[in-house]
Amino acid sequence: MAETFGQKFIRSNLGRVMKHFEGFMVFVGVVGPFATLPQLAKLYLTHSQHASGQSLVTWSLYAALSLLWFAYGLMVKKLPIYVGNGISMVLNLLMVVGILIHAGVTF
Repeated sequence: MAETFGQKFIRSNLGRVMKHFEGFMVFVGVVGPFATLPQLAKLYLTHSQHASGQSLVTWSLYAALSLLWFAYGLMVKKLPIYVGNGISMVLNLLMVVGILIHAGVTF
């Protein structure tokens, strides 16, 4: 049976080194999505009048893609994937809801 790229990578030197950084990658997966917080603060707290300048389609796609990655992470049991994307999904959905509340259906 042919070896997959993932199997080859895990056996490689880089793969062995990366395995030691799984805890760090969980941290990155948790912290990364919080880059959305300034957008959420502007949308809900300081500049809600500019909600129509946000793309409902884009934020909806981000939420949908995060949902797919979250489900995939659960399926392959990879903590960095499902934690980070679970948080991303929630924050992206908050953006979608905020846009709908403050601007209605926009593109």
